[in-house]
Amino acid sequence: MNALAAQEKLLWVFGGIVALLLVASLVGWLLSRRAGGGVDSVRNLNARVRAWWGMVAVLGVCFLLGPTANLVVFACISFFALREFITLTPTRAGDHLPLVVAFYVLIPVQYWLIHDGWYGLFSIFIPVYAFLALPALAVFGGDTRDFLERSTKIQWGVMIAIYCISHAPALLILHLRGYAGQGPLLLLYLMLVVQISDVMQYVFGKLFGKHKLAPLVSPSKTVEGLVGGGLAAVAIGTGLWWITPFTPLQSAAMSALIVACGVLGGLALSAVKRSLGAKDWGQMIEGHGGMMDRMDSVTYAAPVFFHVTRYFFSG
Repeated sequence: MNALAAQEKLLWVFGGIVALLLVASLVGWLLSRRAGGGVDSVRNLNARVRAWWGMVAVLGVCFLLGPTANLVVFACISFFALREFITLTPTRAGDHLPLVVAFYVLIPVQYWLIHDGWYGLFSIFIPVYAFLALPALAVFGGDTRDFLERSTKIQWGVMIAIYCISHAPALLILHLRGYAGQGPLLLLYLMLVVQISDVMQYVFGKLFGKHKLAPLVSPSKTVEGLVGGGLAAVAIGTGLWWITPFTPLQSAAMSALIVACGVLGGLALSAVKRSLGAKDWGQMIEGHGGMMDRMDSVTYAAPVFFHVTRYFFSG
């Protein structure tokens, strides 16, 4: 019964998303016709909408195929995000062994632990065992030049791109009171609130932005965008309480938590980009930059949301 209810709710939510994308596509087409396609902001808007169609299609197929498909997709997301992180953070020949382990051992093991429902090891595998193993493996490369800096970069990339992102699909294994079989809805809720927050902050910033939030870190973010976009995302998240195990008031609090963590994640990883002299993490997603540019908010929001939900709502 719970599984059937979850499927029905998923159909309603995805129907709403498709309707919104249809409206956005129509608006983008009208703006493009009016502007002759030559305005950068209009081109950027249409590129973002096209990318959203692709991402929603992938997400929809994953939910249709089941939890394993979600894990495979998020494992690929971690792979590409880690690749972008390592590409921007220079390494040396002595780092090859820990990098091979990071890509081809840590990613599959971390996601297999989620698939197996092994919460105890999933939660400490990377922050304890991988944290200790990676610099130890680098020792065998025989290169001590900038050893601490190089090891820290790899550890940071693994924590952000693998450990933190993996907490999003880990929501599927949570056993919550009165919420059996509805884990996909909780994952969808997290991703919707995070991404709606990003989109609405962009929109409010473009329309009303005057005061820079952190001009040296992320010049496009404004206080008005943060407040307006954040409140809009919290309002939408509150309205989606019916797909969660939360009451409307609890959903408002959880949405606010997701938004706050997402903003901090975006700023922290923007600071990393700026320190490396890069505007985007990559060019993988048209209109959005790289995979990490789309997942930067998730890296902070997913683990906090996962553990708060598990602590207060687990059965």
